[in-house]
Amino acid sequence: MIAIRKIRVLIIDDSATVRQTLSSILASDPQIEVLGVASDPFVAAKRIAEEIPDVITLDVEMPRMDGITFLRKLMAQKPIPVVMCSSLTEAGSETLLQALEAGAVDIILKPKIGVADHLLESKIRICDAVKAAAGAKIAGSKRPIPQFSALGHEPEKKLTADAMLPPPPIQKGGGGRAMARTTESVICVGASTGGTEALRVLLEALPPDSPGMVIVQHMPEKFTASFAMRLDSLCAVEVKEAEDGDTVRRGRVLIAPGNKHTLLERSGARYYVSVKDGPLVSRHRPSVDVLFRSAARSAGSNAVGLIMTGMGDDGARGMAEMKQAGAFTVAQDEATSVVFGMPKEAIALGCIDRIAPLQNLATEVLRAASR
Repeated sequence: MIAIRKIRVLIIDDSATVRQTLSSILASDPQIEVLGVASDPFVAAKRIAEEIPDVITLDVEMPRMDGITFLRKLMAQKPIPVVMCSSLTEAGSETLLQALEAGAVDIILKPKIGVADHLLESKIRICDAVKAAAGAKIAGSKRPIPQFSALGHEPEKKLTADAMLPPPPIQKGGGGRAMARTTESVICVGASTGGTEALRVLLEALPPDSPGMVIVQHMPEKFTASFAMRLDSLCAVEVKEAEDGDTVRRGRVLIAPGNKHTLLERSGARYYVSVKDGPLVSRHRPSVDVLFRSAARSAGSNAVGLIMTGMGDDGARGMAEMKQAGAFTVAQDEATSVVFGMPKEAIALGCIDRIAPLQNLATEVLRAASR
């Protein structure tokens, strides 16, 4: 019998309360083992010298050395997957984006203590982020990528997009409002772990008159606004955090706000987004499945779906619904995905028309949109 190896995590945070809370949350997952805790990067460095963890959770603001400085030193000397841990602040969101650029795999929020529902959601997101990081490809690392996904433990029930909107009507051969052709195409994109940098590559390659695009990137509340502003400064297209009622139009990219579901809607020939509260769907809010299902219902064959790097299966079922509704579908390939979870699940459902490397995705979706 093959022994099951757990994901070993080192927690670095100057708050004893946070260290204890994160330890309890991570230890409650049978796939994860807390290797140790450290109050600052200097203590952590000694611990790493004794035993190398699979994943590190790292606070940003700490005494003696801040988390970003430690992250840069770590990535230069001994690359280990790092998940940044931060409070819910707009001021700190730019710093966290710098952390992602420096090599962090993901961002999680420090859990809210004493509110059962929030703590449960924090637990789901924290454990999933650590599992995704454990299987991520880290630049400069020669370590083999552990195959932890085979453990297959999911104690919490996963809600589907049914929790937000009904499935699209089954239509054979087209017809119906969703299938009616319009003069404009809409591109819908889903990404998770590794998606922040992958989306930058995608959007920087778009010309200013590109078809309207709506993106769900799994990212905490407050951070999506800074993320959109950064991309807007780098790209020829306009990039903004989606607001309820925003029009989807040429030259504009809308990014779903963290902690809100974003749906594509249609009124006549005009496409717009609805931004809504709701439960976690496929363990996420925003959920790619929710966006993709809404695109199947509202855009049908006028839509192009793109699923990119990320852990889990969020977006796979929604992509299948888009394909059934007549949309053209594209997936990022394994070689350029930081985590080949979401694209792999969609490919396994047989609903992908084209598989392409990251550097070719812009060309593929633009070609599909001009069909």
